[in-house]
Amino acid sequence: MSWPTTSRATVYQNPWITVTEDAVTRPDGTDGIYGVVELRHAAVFVVAVTPDDQVLLVTVERHTVGRSIEVPSGGTDGQDPLAAAQRELAEETGYVARSWRRVGQMSALNGICRAPELVYLATDLSRPASASDSSARRREGIGAVQWVPMREVLAMVQSSRITDGETMAALFLALLELGRVS
Repeated sequence: MSWPTTSRATVYQNPWITVTEDAVTRPDGTDGIYGVVELRHAAVFVVAVTPDDQVLLVTVERHTVGRSIEVPSGGTDGQDPLAAAQRELAEETGYVARSWRRVGQMSALNGICRAPELVYLATDLSRPASASDSSARRREGIGAVQWVPMREVLAMVQSSRITDGETMAALFLALLELGRVS
């Protein structure tokens, strides 16, 4: 079932998002207005995992929700998604990975957004001496970068210490790839 759109008006845009109001016909046949937020470029999420089951997390101060514990992530800004994931991991944590696997795709807030997101599993990690400085982390509001045992990460999700839905979905996709969930 689709929602036929009879017109679309852009009500706001910036380099990252476009907001439109669509005149639609709802599934029940009535007409209405539907607000849509569309990302200008896809986003990437990186689940970095060590052989001893440690996960790399960042603590971010978000304008919308305040303090949030998440996996490294960001926009592709039109860049190749894998290159963007590699950039985000390095900028947000100072780490690089030798092994990368795309483990899934998801859509954020699909009731109001068109926000394609790609999830990568990063392994064989190191922090080179030339690791990026913390200015990018400060600009982004990243206050902490920490390795956390996977068991504790899952407990953090269960106890609502991790509340970011995209982080939870990315972790789930990584666990599937690692054969931890069937």
